[in-house]
Order: sequence, then C-alpha cells, then structure tokens
Amino acid sequence: MSTLLPPRTAGHALPAGAVDGRRARRDATVRLGAGAALWGALLLVTWWWAADGGLRDLGGWVTGLTSAGRWSGLAASVLLLAQVLLMARLPLLEQAFGQDRLARVHRWVGFTSFDLLLVHLVTIVWGYAAGEVGQVPATTWDLVVDYPGMLLATAATLALVAVVVTSVRAARRRLRYETWHLVHLYGYLGAGLALPHQLWTGQQFLASPARTVFWWGAWGATAAAVLVWRVALPLRRSLRHRLVVTSVVREDADVVSVYLTGEDLPALGVEAGQFLGFRFLDGPGWTRNHPYSLSAAPDGRSLRITVRTAGDGGARLLRLRPGTRALVEGPHGRLSARARTRRGIVLVGAGVGVTPLRALAEALPYAPGDAVLLHRHTGSPLFAGEFSVLARERGLRVVDLPGHRRAQGSWLGEGTPPVDDTEALRILVPDIADRDVFVCGPRAWAADVHRAATAAGVPAERLHLEDFGA
Repeated sequence: MSTLLPPRTAGHALPAGAVDGRRARRDATVRLGAGAALWGALLLVTWWWAADGGLRDLGGWVTGLTSAGRWSGLAASVLLLAQVLLMARLPLLEQAFGQDRLARVHRWVGFTSFDLLLVHLVTIVWGYAAGEVGQVPATTWDLVVDYPGMLLATAATLALVAVVVTSVRAARRRLRYETWHLVHLYGYLGAGLALPHQLWTGQQFLASPARTVFWWGAWGATAAAVLVWRVALPLRRSLRHRLVVTSVVREDADVVSVYLTGEDLPALGVEAGQFLGFRFLDGPGWTRNHPYSLSAAPDGRSLRITVRTAGDGGARLLRLRPGTRALVEGPHGRLSARARTRRGIVLVGAGVGVTPLRALAEALPYAPGDAVLLHRHTGSPLFAGEFSVLARERGLRVVDLPGHRRAQGSWLGEGTPPVDDTEALRILVPDIADRDVFVCGPRAWAADVHRAATAAGVPAERLHLEDFGA
C-alpha cells in the first residue's frame, strides 16, 4: 500500500495488443453519427414545417401561435423517440457512449422534449382559442373531448409528467430505486399513447408519402428496439445461460458478495468493469431489476457481484439461497477495456464503487507501475487482501485514502495531507495527463474527481466515469 508520496517509475514492457485504439475510434465515429442523425431529423422536420408555411405564419398572432405549436410538437416528438432509443439498450450506442454518458444525454434530451411539449400544448390551445386567454379553458375541453386521440394524448402527457417530476434530482434522492424505476417505465407508456394523436390529427405527419414513411419508420424502429433489446434479448439470455446463485459471502458489515454460475457464460459477452441487471427469483419483488457491477473478472465459469446491503435490493441479497435462479439483462457499461487508449491507467474508486475497478485491476493487462488504484474508503478497505495479491503478483500500485470526505467538493479522505484535490492527483500520479482514468463512486464524489482530473490535464476522451446515486 502507498501513501501520498510520488511513485517510483517502472520500465517493464506492456503485453502486445493490450491497448487497441480501433475500438475507441469506432466508438467515436458512432457517437458522431448518432449526434448527426438526431440533428438531421430535427432539421428535416423543421424544413417540412417551413415548407408548409410555418415561417410565414409566424407573422400573425393567431397563426403564429398555431405554427409555433406545430413546430414544437414536431421537435418534441423527435426528441421523445430519441429519448426512448437512448435507453433501449442498443449495443451500438451502449458500447460507444457507456451507460453513464447515455444517461446524461438521455436526461438532457428528456427535459428538452418535455419543455417543447409544454410549449406545444400552450401555443396550440391558445392558437385554437383565437389568441384569447379567456377562451383557453373551453377550447382545452373541446380539444380533449372532441378531437381524435386527444384523450390518449392527455394520458400520455400525465405519464410523461410523472417521469419528469421523479427525474428531478431533489425528488430522485427521496425515492427508492425500485419506485423510481417503476415510474420511469411510464415513459414508454407516454410515448405509445402519444402516437394515435400525432397520426390522426398531425397534418405534418401525413402531408406527403415521405413524411408518412419517416414518422412510421421512426416509431416502428423505436418500438422494435425496445421489444428486441429490452424484452426479447434479456429473456433469451436468461433462458440460455440459466444463472443460479452458488454462495453468498459477507465482505463487511454492510457489504455482501454473491457468486453465480451458469451455462455457456463466455457467450454472455460480459467484460470486467461492466454491470448486469439482475432479477433474483426468490419470491415477491423478483420483477424489480437491479444493476450490479462485476467485482471479479469473468472466468467463463462463474460471476461475482458485490453490493452494499443498504436499501431493499441490497438487503434482499442477504437472504438469497444457493440454487436461486437469476434473470439477467446486459452486459452494460463502457467502464471496461473497450475504453482504454493508453498504456498507463489510473483507477479511482470510493467505497463499494471500487467494485468494477477491482475486476478491471484483475483483467486488464499492465506492467508493474503502469496501473495505479486510488482507493478512498471509511473503515476497512474493501478487497484489501485481493488488492494486496494484485500488487504483489501484477505490480498494481494501491494508494489508500482513508476517512470520510474531508470537505464538500473534495474527493479526498480526511486522513490525507492538506493539499488541494488537483495537486494530490499530480503528486500521486505525476503523469496522470498521459493515462486513462477510470472513476466509479457516488455521483457528487465522482463529479469532484472529474473536475480535479480535468484540471490536472486529463482529456475528456480519456476520463471514463461511472457513478451511482448521490
């Protein structure tokens, strides 16, 4: 174990093929293409709207309200479909972005889509009310009751409101993960219920064969993606691999490891650093999906997950019995060898967030001195014995950073010397700007590491982050 002192350098050779930049370049191309596709779709529907006189109509008060409502509805629809696709577990997107980055983009797209939906509702109703505020309530009632699909659209709006309200961070922190996940599924309901209204009353959807093909194709592709990758593929994998619990081991007072085995596990395709969604068939509540990272490199015969027992999901694991079946989704996440672009790596973890880093430290090829683990913890460090073995046999340099966070906005433990966060990184890893940095821990803490690493010169493309709830 190391302290807050500059490290010695090592001159060992890295195994051939340890760093493959082709996957990183391919992922960058996918990210660029996905962004271009989204902006292209928004520009296409905007061009169609303008071709129908949308810009001209903005010159009048009533026509301007209606025209603005039509454009905002079109843009909101595109973003709503993009929002669903971002969380549809498409392998191409997951591998290119990673779950953490996808979640951030999903959040931005979702709130923007909802804001545009509100603009659409206000301006359309106001326009149909001839621009008179006093007529808005009666017009709203007439639209909901008399127009085709409007009752379903109203239900869709309520479902999306529930999703947005529970996604606000202040509300998210007060909800159990299980409750938040269940409410979040209403997003699919909202998207599905919005379709009839758009196809029955949306002039922009049916004005030409090209538009009809575009919108039906977009809705069909989105629905197919959800059914294939969120439903059919997880079911197929669960039936194929038949995961079962072999043992449950307490690692600490509030941390437990679950060992599982199954059939043809190499075909599952999970890498060290990734996570899977688990449903354990041990009684009521088995339908709740919980994401857990692997805490050991997969060996083709067994898997290990390590979880804090706080909360319903973690406490439930303590009661698992050998032979309990598990349904599985995934693998997910990009905190893996896929993201590696440099010989030198830095693993930064806090508490149980060190779990995927433990698997990476075992699986990644590196020479002595090329891999550094910065481990902030309270109490006894998790996997201390296993990290000692990796340090002795593989040359992993382990730096313990004990104690609670020494201050709000700092990623360091209170037991570390009084240096600032960025300077600490430069002292611990002088060449950190030339390494890949893998970070996992609580959201606020991980954000502090991100800021310090960026200030220390680590480029964004070499900073690989996975966080969990604050």
